[in-house]
This record gives sequence, C-alpha cells and structure tokens, in this order.
Amino acid sequence: MTDFVVSEGLADSADRRPVAVGDRRRPLWVVPDEVPAIVPRSARFTEARWVAKYRWAALGGDLIAALVGVSLALVARFGAQINVGYFVLGAVLPVAWLACVALERGYETRYFGTGPEEYRSILRAAVALTALIAVTSYATKSNVARGFVVLAVPMTCLAALLVRWLLHRSLAGRRFVGRCMRRVLIVGRNGQVTTLRRHLEERPEDGYTVVATCLPRGDVRQEPEAGLAKLGRTEEDILAAVDKYSVDVVAVAADPELEGQSLRRLSWALEQRGIDLVVSPGIVEVAGPRISIRPVAGLSLLHLERPSVSGGPHLLKNIFDRVVGFFMLLLAAPILLVAAALVKFTSRGPVLFRQTRVGRAGEEFSMLKFRSMVVDAEERKADLDELSDGNDVLFKLRDDPRVTRVGRYLRRFSVDELPQLVNVLRGEMSLVGPRPPLPTEVATYAIDDARRMLVKPGLTGLWQVSGRSDLTWEESVRLDLRYVDNWSIALDLLILWKTARAVFGRDGAY
Repeated sequence: MTDFVVSEGLADSADRRPVAVGDRRRPLWVVPDEVPAIVPRSARFTEARWVAKYRWAALGGDLIAALVGVSLALVARFGAQINVGYFVLGAVLPVAWLACVALERGYETRYFGTGPEEYRSILRAAVALTALIAVTSYATKSNVARGFVVLAVPMTCLAALLVRWLLHRSLAGRRFVGRCMRRVLIVGRNGQVTTLRRHLEERPEDGYTVVATCLPRGDVRQEPEAGLAKLGRTEEDILAAVDKYSVDVVAVAADPELEGQSLRRLSWALEQRGIDLVVSPGIVEVAGPRISIRPVAGLSLLHLERPSVSGGPHLLKNIFDRVVGFFMLLLAAPILLVAAALVKFTSRGPVLFRQTRVGRAGEEFSMLKFRSMVVDAEERKADLDELSDGNDVLFKLRDDPRVTRVGRYLRRFSVDELPQLVNVLRGEMSLVGPRPPLPTEVATYAIDDARRMLVKPGLTGLWQVSGRSDLTWEESVRLDLRYVDNWSIALDLLILWKTARAVFGRDGAY
C-alpha cells in the first residue's frame, strides 16, 4: 500500500509540525494553528448557487435572444402584414431554440465559463434549429418563407453569442478576485501534481482553485507547502480529503498507480457525492480538437491527431493569409503613407528597415518594418547588452536611447510592423504564427525550439497577445509550440481579435 500526503493549497505558512502515523487506515491531519482545519460544507453550496444563477441567466438570455431574433425577422420580412401562422411560428421558435441549445449541452455545468465550448454549443444549436425547421416544413408540406428563416436563425445566434460573451466576461471578472471557483483536490505524483497545479493557477478565469494535493509519501518535498497529513492510499482516504476540504473536483494527474479498477471505483464513489472527476493524461499544450477517445478492443484509448502543418490545411492557411492580408493592406494604406512621411522627414535614414529573419523550414527572408531607430542602431547595440530588459535570448530595452521620437509612437501602436503585410503577400510570413527569429537565435535552438519553424512566422501570435516583450524565453517558446500543435482558422481569428486589444494596451510594447 502506498502512503499519500495531503497538502493544503490554501495554507501559506512555514509551520509544519511532524506527526507520527499510527493506524494507516485512518488519515491523520495536521494543519497550522492559523489555518482552519475543516472547510465549512457551505462552500459546496456556494458553488451550487453561482452555477444556478449562471444557468438561469443563460436560459433567460437565450430566450430574449430568440425573441429579439424572431421579432426582427418578422418585421424585416413581412412588415405590418404578418399573418397568424407566422405569429404562431414566432412563438414556437424561441422554445425550439432553448431545446436545441439544451440538446447541444449549452446548459451543462462543466461548460459554464469555458468560452469556446459555450460558443460552439450555440453555433451547433443554430445549425440544429435550421435543420429542424427544414425537416418540419418538408414533413408537414408547409411553405415557410426562406427569408424569415435566413434572418431569424442567424440573428438569434448572434444575439445568443453576445449574451454568452457578456456572461463569460462577468464570470471571469468574479473569478479573478477568487469568487465562483471550483475547489480542486489533485491526486498523483509530485512532478505531475506540480505541473497540473501550476497550469490551473495560471488561468484563474477557468474557475479552478487547488485547495489540497495528495502525494505519495516518497514524493513529499521538504518545502513549506509540502505535506500536512499522511494517509494510506485507499478510496476511503481520498474521500476523507474530499469531505474535509469540501472539494468540488478531484483531478488525477497522470498517476499510473491510480488507474483501471481502482480509478473506476473512485469515480463511482465521487458520483454518489456529486463530485466531478477529471483525469489529466499528461499531454500538455495540446488542444481539445486534436484529442479524441476511441473504443478499441473494449478499451477507451486516447487518440492524438497529428498537427495540421502541411497539405490541405496549410494551403487553406496560405489562401486565408493572402486574401485577408490584401484587404488589411488596403485598409492600412493611409496609415502607411502617414507613417512613411513621418519617418522620412523626422530623422535621417531610409523609411524601411530590412532585417534577415528565418521562416518556415529554415528559409531566410528579408523582413520589412518602418525604421523606428537611428541609422547606426545595430552598431550601438553592443554597448547596451548589459541593460537588456528582455529574456535570456532576446534583447529588449524599455527606454532604448536608439529609438527616435516618432519611433516610440510607431512601436506604441505596432504601426512599425504594418509593412510586414507585404511579407505576408509574398508568402514569406503568415498573419498569425510564431515570432520570426533571427539567424543568431536559430543557431542556439534546441531540438524542441526548432519545431517552431514547422509553420511560417507570423505578424502576430500567441506571444503577441500574452505579454509580448514581458515574456521569458521559455514562455515565448511554450506559446509558439502551443500554436504549432493546435493551429486552426478559428484560433487565427481569435488571435487577430485579441491582437487589436493588445495593440491599444501598453503592456509589453517597447
């Protein structure tokens, strides 16, 4: 039997008193004097209250969205000449809309506040409602005006998406201050537990707060936050920790010793208590669309799809980049002309700055930017290396004396990077992708780092919307590899949307 240690995630005290373990069948709990030993069971009801409020708000918002969509469609299609049949249809559609959203799991607790999953349920419900109307119309031989359907369903969908976005923003704001959180007990070995705990704590908007961790005795660290209690590895001991800390979710972190029948029995016991069980497969930085469960020989096997870095998806990305890049270049033309004139008449030197960068598959190209520094900036860089505010690989300086007066404003709003749209049209860069590296950086790449060059570098990327120059080198690489492994058109659109917000915010822009 393997001994486990439970450490309280909420405790931050260095006072850890040793305890002698007597009967290993009964867990012994040791906590600092200033930390409550027992979490009130009302904490579980607090979680239930915000879930109920969110569900009713989602139901009410979807109903209002359907009423608005149907009303606007009726007025736009028929004006003042609406017959009784369409009044009846207008009254039935909101109910049908709620049913479609429910069937697409739009009101399931586990999806509340997750963002993409909620939005997907709304989109799938819109498709389902359109199909329902088409099948019902065919079966009853009734002629439903196509103009009405074309207006009613999309407007309902857009309104419902807006409602969910507002609800998501409101919930995320509460979670950032520690409210509306699900209390998590992590079970596993030290390394996996630490990784899972770090990932959960890095994203409070996802709504998980780790209140305790369950570790084998041999994996206990000597750090203050290590163990508070020792217990045998049995289902009863884990359930005792669940009850003690009023846990809402038990997360098993890739523990090979807790699997099969033992994990199955634990899931049954947690089901009776209304506690969710989640299992981390140990595969990090891989998004949901690439992971699927396939039944093989009576087993549920986790299948990991290959990333879309070539073939049809790559061709689709090229088309998307060049079409959208062309229209962006047309829209940005006035800004480009003004920026070029300001650079030309305020400092000596060329308007454009050309620099060799490394693209997909290691191919070098000349990246274009508006010149934001003095002409001899590269020669003066060696004198400033010791003052770098960047990470271990990239040189960055918040108050760089080489930056011109106009250049500071160009960098402030990322206008200096707009000429890279020409690189996008040439096929050398993508709108979204990893940061384009210098040849000197590529020369220092490890094997994992070189994976970033499986796709084209981007005008923007996850690094741009996640901290920009304030990121460490490890964080930048991790974000780039996450993008390479999980690319999709939907992700590109999301990053482009977030880039606009990052550009108008000052964080990381220097």
